[in-house]
Amino acid sequence: MPSDPGEALRKAVAALPRYGTSRTRTSVSTVSGGTRIDVQGAGAFDYRTGRGRLNVRLPEGTSGARPGERRTVTELVVPGALCMSNRGAGVPRGKWVRVGTGSLADGNLVTAGATDPVSAAQLLRGARKVTYEGTARTAGGTPVRRYRGTVDLASAARAASKHRRGELEAAARGFSERTVPFDAQIDGQGRLRKVRHRFTFAGGAPSGADGTRSGAAGQEGGEGDGREGVAVASTTWFYAYGAPVEVVMPEPDDIYAGEIAPF
Repeated sequence: MPSDPGEALRKAVAALPRYGTSRTRTSVSTVSGGTRIDVQGAGAFDYRTGRGRLNVRLPEGTSGARPGERRTVTELVVPGALCMSNRGAGVPRGKWVRVGTGSLADGNLVTAGATDPVSAAQLLRGARKVTYEGTARTAGGTPVRRYRGTVDLASAARAASKHRRGELEAAARGFSERTVPFDAQIDGQGRLRKVRHRFTFAGGAPSGADGTRSGAAGQEGGEGDGREGVAVASTTWFYAYGAPVEVVMPEPDDIYAGEIAPF
């Protein structure tokens, strides 16, 4: 175990391409009008190419969903872009929506209802004041070491890989706080197993490239009345390293370029 907690995190981030792929789960949570809103996702990512696929389950009441239904959106993440199917009202069935992640107010860290594991890990390149918090076990019983600290968003953007730098630069501009608290877990092989970030938006949630809001971050309100900022917690789990990953991007004719209704 590295004696420097910050160095342990940096090594874990740098090791991701060596381990290649993993399955992942995500959770983005906020509070609206005193009610907790959760968005869950599951999928797999290739850390060598930065490509992945998530199925994100939206809250009840999102645009286009039937009463009581939690609609699932398929998200394909590649460097610089996000494609979504089953996007909802305003998008024809069978069509995909494509947005450039660098144009999103938060760099797509939470606007789509999930923080993809590549970006969640890249943020740790800006880790500061890292402390070792002892050991724990994952839900599957794997021993892990726990770390805590803050991420300097501007530093993370400067240190990020070139494929994620634009997104994190957008995030550094879009959040109301320069630093973001985090918790992380690393297993005995030096692999990331869990990362949790707590973001704050000034005066409301971020808007997407089309001016709409989406995911948990797209709900109005938050901790307080919204004027003091909206707090959003995003958690990413990494497991089943080496699992196969296949990401097939939609054909140009399958991309919808018309008006998109908000979630």
